[in-house]
Amino acid sequence: MDDGRPLFQQIAEALEARILDGSMPEESQVPSINELAAFHRINPATALKGVNRLVDAGVLYKRRGIGMFVATGARAVLLAARRDEFRDQHLRPLMRRAATLGLAPEQLIDMIRKEADR
Repeated sequence: MDDGRPLFQQIAEALEARILDGSMPEESQVPSINELAAFHRINPATALKGVNRLVDAGVLYKRRGIGMFVATGARAVLLAARRDEFRDQHLRPLMRRAATLGLAPEQLIDMIRKEADR
């Protein structure tokens, strides 16, 4: 699982991916911290840190004595965050680069449409 990023971040992103692809639907129970730790062969504290990121973001919630669950609206929250990230990491740099080449936004949109039709 180690791809150079912190393990807790990888745990959080793996859970996010399952929520986004529908394999872990809203209101479904999330694997326990110990299950995540055993499966990924990591310290339970590391798994907890990844899960807590999603709790803090409102994606997961805890039912005392039962476990963690996917919150209602979690998929929409994650999609909005991913769209914002896409805008910041890809669209804004693209717009800046297009401007340096003298491309108006309409020209860039036309280029994107033509590329999509290929």
